[in-house]
Amino acid sequence: QVQLVESGGGLVQPGGSLRLSCAASGIIFSGYAMHWYRQAPGKERELVAFITSNGGTSNYAASVKGRFTISRDNAKNTGYLQMNSLKLEDTAVYYCNLRLGRTYDYWGQGTRVTVSS
Repeated sequence: QVQLVESGGGLVQPGGSLRLSCAASGIIFSGYAMHWYRQAPGKERELVAFITSNGGTSNYAASVKGRFTISRDNAKNTGYLQMNSLKLEDTAVYYCNLRLGRTYDYWGQGTRVTVSS
């Protein structure tokens, strides 16, 4: 059974940092591209960052570029999202996603990030 468990969310002040983790089990983690999505209250889920299966390529939404860094440790079956210089508008539930083609698509339960003064 595939499980993705996100952690690391919480309450942080504007300008602060958080590191989200996504621990995978029941899956060959290194075979999947990884994405982080987020969904803010009343808004649609949006793609935040993407990294290829071997970690060689990553990409970011314009709204987080230069502030967020996606990474992965395939030996630990874990992915990360380092979030710096957090803004109020980064408040959302963040979801980890592993995807292989169009057939295999797995999601975590989400971790809540609240940026507030």
